[in-house]
Amino acid sequence: MFRDNTKVITIGDRRIGGGNPVLIQSMTNTKTEDVEATVAQIKRLEAAGCDIVRSTVPTPEAASAISEIRKRISIPIVADIHFDHKMAIAAIKNGADKIRINPGNIGGADKLSEVVAAAKDANIPIRVGVNSGSLEKHIVERDGGVTAAGIVESALDKVHMIEDRGYDNIVVSIKSSDVLMAVEAHRMIAPVCPYPLHVGITEAGTVRSGNIKSAIGLGIILGEGIGDTIRVSLTGDPVEEVVSAKLILKTLGLRKGGIDVVSCPTCGRTNIDIIKLASEVEQMAAGYDLDIRVAVMGCVVNGPGEAKEADIGIAGGIGEGLLIKKGEIIKKVPEDRLLATLREELDNWNR
Repeated sequence: MFRDNTKVITIGDRRIGGGNPVLIQSMTNTKTEDVEATVAQIKRLEAAGCDIVRSTVPTPEAASAISEIRKRISIPIVADIHFDHKMAIAAIKNGADKIRINPGNIGGADKLSEVVAAAKDANIPIRVGVNSGSLEKHIVERDGGVTAAGIVESALDKVHMIEDRGYDNIVVSIKSSDVLMAVEAHRMIAPVCPYPLHVGITEAGTVRSGNIKSAIGLGIILGEGIGDTIRVSLTGDPVEEVVSAKLILKTLGLRKGGIDVVSCPTCGRTNIDIIKLASEVEQMAAGYDLDIRVAVMGCVVNGPGEAKEADIGIAGGIGEGLLIKKGEIIKKVPEDRLLATLREELDNWNR
């Protein structure tokens, strides 16, 4: 397993690499200078299960805001820097737990040395980020376009730039909006990179298309033992990124805890609004810290059998439904009491 052998990196009070659990990241879309709005969004991300948050630092005001934001949140904050080495240094001085830079566009060798020296003094990691859209012109021209090999070459070149300055507190990120290219690139870099990999499909798209691309790409990469921390990049509410990331990790068996809701597809036998009921159960289940599976079935014909792998389930009928535990019918209840009955069972699950 590649992730078992990567270097352990500490980000605030979190650790990645070396077989530590795969951690979930997201990025704020507020103006970082707006401390109140940024803190409020981060607290929502924390509540959803985000482990590490990233905020852009394009201005001195944003860099200064990092200090106050950090005091009011419970997860590490990463400063995202593009082009301006002064912003990286300012973010470090204001307490960023990690910085994200592309060493190739930070302003030259001397300025990169200043950034590395500041990170070394603060003992915080540098995430070396390269994606298919920022690949060097000479690599693209040589290869006749963007390739997985070119992305890996560029990333390792940037890693060496940090290492040559006597620092190895590094996290590596190689991203592409092309899912299969991202998969190929991660397969190439994992055997030769000793550092933790931050994995994601960049510019994946809206909540619908982005979730599908991310689930496929991250599913393959993580399933092959690659990746120490992830972000599901979506054009939407950042909280959706965290919800999706948790589900991907749980589906792959890389994260435990929280109710797993399964539900049947609708068919002509269904006599209740199974779509509405399943959605209500999923929303309700999010409020419980129980490591169980809950089934929502649309009919009483196949409901008990289909729900037998679940810890508990409900199945709709005509005017009434069934409460099911481990495939056994426990009782019948009026249809309008199905949700409330399930809630009562969850409330008393460990009593």
